[in-house]
Amino acid sequence: MEEILILSGKGGTGKTSIVGSLAALAKNKVLADCDVDAADLHLLLSPSVKQETEFWSGQVAVIDKDRCTECSLCQDLCRFDAIKNFEVDPVSCEGCGFCSNICPVEAITMKENMSGHWFISDTAYGPLVHARLGIAQENSGKLVAQVRQQARKIAEEQNLDYTISDGPPGIGCPVISSLSGVNLALLVTEPTLSGMHDLERVVGVCRHFGVPAMVCINKYDLNEENTRQIEDYCRSQDIKVASRIPFDNAVTEALVRGVPVVEYDDGRVSREIGKLWQNISGMLANGRKG
Repeated sequence: MEEILILSGKGGTGKTSIVGSLAALAKNKVLADCDVDAADLHLLLSPSVKQETEFWSGQVAVIDKDRCTECSLCQDLCRFDAIKNFEVDPVSCEGCGFCSNICPVEAITMKENMSGHWFISDTAYGPLVHARLGIAQENSGKLVAQVRQQARKIAEEQNLDYTISDGPPGIGCPVISSLSGVNLALLVTEPTLSGMHDLERVVGVCRHFGVPAMVCINKYDLNEENTRQIEDYCRSQDIKVASRIPFDNAVTEALVRGVPVVEYDDGRVSREIGKLWQNISGMLANGRKG
């Protein structure tokens, strides 16, 4: 089983649309949505949930009113201003445990926090592991690790060839949790200044973790001068540009209908995404031979 992670460095590059099309093209795979802070792959693939599991992570302070003497020490010293009128605001509480340690009557305890849910679902394109992080909850890196672990388990149990993961944007903790140990990262960018800048940042993260990468330039014809600059940068970094996908309203129309564009339209976009999958599978095959 080989893991393919689709990253973007920034949001809005069309990453999830490409993942949905790869899900339709690839055979014998499991899908994973590692963008747990703002998961949206399920909106495109219309999954049927088979299993829902609570995700517990982090702690929140709880004050026992019967034991509390209202000495004000906790709320005076809480640097996050999470305690007011001797009650804890669970949104503001960072779970550091300081108040629990300094309470003179031990009236404050730390309770484990239910931070979200993760799901195992069926789709028309194979099993999907996805998650939903609760509002204002943290530890999304741990939830990403849980999603990847479950996807790997399904791949091993069903003897699947690939895990295709829709990664989170940016270069922070969820990206690192998504990226470590994968076989190939596909970096989706767009020919804008922010797209070019964030591509360089995510390439640096891939290099740091020793993950091979290739680039897909989405909507390349919106600014062909910037596209040439991206291609020049990729050549200088010895990174292959696997595909240049043109702008086409068919992508938006397919999203509105809730289907991958490769199943909605057989135009230039679908042909380029087909070429992209051939390049991805070819690079993985060459890696196995190496």
